Amino acid sequence: MIKPGVDLADVAEMIENGTRTLVEADGFKAGIGFPTGLSINHCAAHYTPNAGDHVIVKKDDVLKVDFGVHVNGNIIDSAFTLAWNDRYNPLLDAVRDATNTGIREAGIDVRLGDIGAAIQEVMESYEIELDGKTIPIRPLRNLCGHNIGPYVIHSGKSVPIVNNGDQTRMEEGELFAIETFGTTGNGLVHEEGVCSHYARNETNEQPRLQSAKKLLTTLKKNFGTLPFCRRYVDRLGEFHYYLGLKHLVDQGIVTAYPPLCDVEGSYTAQFEHTFILRPTVKEVLSRGDDY
Repeated sequence: MIKPGVDLADVAEMIENGTRTLVEADGFKAGIGFPTGLSINHCAAHYTPNAGDHVIVKKDDVLKVDFGVHVNGNIIDSAFTLAWNDRYNPLLDAVRDATNTGIREAGIDVRLGDIGAAIQEVMESYEIELDGKTIPIRPLRNLCGHNIGPYVIHSGKSVPIVNNGDQTRMEEGELFAIETFGTTGNGLVHEEGVCSHYARNETNEQPRLQSAKKLLTTLKKNFGTLPFCRRYVDRLGEFHYYLGLKHLVDQGIVTAYPPLCDVEGSYTAQFEHTFILRPTVKEVLSRGDDY
């Protein structure tokens, strides 16, 4: 149960262990699609607890829960936002409405920029009152949705959440995640804080450091090109690997994805669903009774 007073480390373990059980996790055949994102307030994305992190959820927090699953490399990416103070309802309503708008507008041969324009129009129609001030809700313009490939969470196409004029079109058979982010802040995210998310790149570059070579073998064997976090490496029994991981990042063999945040004191929300464009139907694969 996610509620004020719980530790985010426990929430991550609950979600990920539940995923492993439901899909009968079996290496590359089925398992977790990427590290569970548990980003609070002005932090919009890419935070998950590292070992020793103990962040306690507070009643006035706005928590984004971003999680995924894969079967044979087919990834489902999904996210929702929780708040326990009703004053944040307009923010959640705006982003939920924007995500549903993006899904509705998407389809075969639709321009990505047109989807972004529709999302932006809906989100910017909302405002929120906080501490006696009326604040417009803005999209986080440098975040976006994306298409998904086998074992690759971001597969090349980006679905904007603002009108950026992108003329690229969606195509039959493609798998997309529409995710929108709204904020009471500046509308731009920057990297902030200690990194927990990583992913290996497809490259022929070879590490020079022995510890990095050993770690790379472990990463290839257990994650392939799926994103991972430090907790997952810890779970494999690896230790004293930080220098090797830094070496892999510095050489471009692994990419680090630090937390992405708007200005401190702001609040951000996220909703996301994954769908596939079949010849005669747009099938939303992550929709349930709850969101």
